[in-house]
Amino acid sequence: MPQYDQFTGFQSGSVEKWTQVQKKQFNVKPFGEYDVDVEVECCGVCSSDIHSINGGWGNSTFPLTVGHEVVGRVVRAGPKVTLMNLGDRVGIGAQIWSCLECHQCCNENETYCPDLIATYGHAWPQHPGLISQGGFASHVRAHEHWVFPIPAEIPSHLAAPMLCAGITSYSPLVRFGAGPGKKVGIVGVGGLGHYGILFSAALGAETWAIARTNAKKEDTIKMGAIGYLATSEKDWNVPHKMTFDLIISTANSFGDGSDLGAYLSLLNVLGKWVSVGMPEEATLTIRPQDLAGNGCFVGATHLGSRKEMLDMLQLAVSKNISSWVETVPINAENLSKTFKSLHENSGAVRYRYCMTEYDKEFKQ
Repeated sequence: MPQYDQFTGFQSGSVEKWTQVQKKQFNVKPFGEYDVDVEVECCGVCSSDIHSINGGWGNSTFPLTVGHEVVGRVVRAGPKVTLMNLGDRVGIGAQIWSCLECHQCCNENETYCPDLIATYGHAWPQHPGLISQGGFASHVRAHEHWVFPIPAEIPSHLAAPMLCAGITSYSPLVRFGAGPGKKVGIVGVGGLGHYGILFSAALGAETWAIARTNAKKEDTIKMGAIGYLATSEKDWNVPHKMTFDLIISTANSFGDGSDLGAYLSLLNVLGKWVSVGMPEEATLTIRPQDLAGNGCFVGATHLGSRKEMLDMLQLAVSKNISSWVETVPINAENLSKTFKSLHENSGAVRYRYCMTEYDKEFKQ
């Protein structure tokens, strides 16, 4: 008998062969009093998955099953679980545990808990050698605090990408006051950026998309943007200097965006630049002169609290927000192709992939 429970998932074996996934069994932490097992129905594909298995964000522990935009059904619940019932349709994002006792956790900043456990690739301190594994698998086990009810109005494949990409874009919007009377810029129109536009517009802010070219302009208007800036155009920022209250950068690469000063010049006095995209190799040069002219601030945020997650899902229902998602049946070949597509950053997907048809792979 194995020491631990086991689930089955598609795993990458090494950085050198990160696209070559194989279906294998893996060990799971012992089931706890507040734990929930979710049988996976679908799982979005995030750029974080690629950065984690190709070495872009540093070393990972292999073999590794990635995927942290999970929707499925509760099939097991610990004796102290009160937030859901067996059979409920729920979601799990990029985090599955926090201490719930520290200052951060007690002030709705659970994603900043010093002892957090990510959904995949994170060592369990109490269980040496045991690594958390993600959602391209039959099941995911998580603490109930990190398992979220999915409103009946949102189809599973549209809800899944909201659980990382959605909340990552939504949290800084609400934390920094996006709403009526505010002008908000979203840098980058991809998986994260399309959510930034959707949620900013739904919150009532005057929303502008900012991208290198005009290639995605029509899409952003459909999402709710009222304006569009193409940074490849001469003097693109000049007419809009000191007019934005908040800019959210979702860029997965910077290219000509390394001229941070041009972006910061858009901000009004005490305006904020917030990065949520995390390119593998990017250095932003910040000059004090770029900050002093308008007294702007530069920072970043990470995921979002349980309250923000639940509020985001309700906003999606009340404003009839629909993710732009392309579904792909999960199997080893399709997962490999999808990883490659995201890595190439070709813009082929509009704007998020979600792996589906789990029953065909995990209920044989």
